[in-house]
Amino acid sequence: MRLNHLDLHVPDVARTVAVLTEHFGLRKEFARDGLVVLRDDASLELVISEPVPGFGTTDQLSIGAATYHIGFIVDAPEVVDEIYVLLGTADVQLARPPRAIRGGWLFYCTIPGGIQVEVGCRSIPA
Repeated sequence: MRLNHLDLHVPDVARTVAVLTEHFGLRKEFARDGLVVLRDDASLELVISEPVPGFGTTDQLSIGAATYHIGFIVDAPEVVDEIYVLLGTADVQLARPPRAIRGGWLFYCTIPGGIQVEVGCRSIPA
């Protein structure tokens, strides 16, 4: 068995998809009525969709809590720093600047839909 996809429910699919495609390298594979399937170069499938009342689902904003985050890994601390700077003009809320955490170099931000995103690498700058 393998994980097929993740589906994140957000109140504004277009805003969330715009940030993920413009700043995190995901590409749009499929879109229909309140649902967009994104994919990365390693074939990760990430679905961004509106909450489905019939399924009893909700989104991060309506529950008022961050219950998960998604993480992107890059090869070097310098790349983490570059992404942090580029996101300064994006539709995101940046938390603290990159720093050493759990043996890596990383930062967190929040993208539209209240989704917390981690960007990091496994090494710490000298």
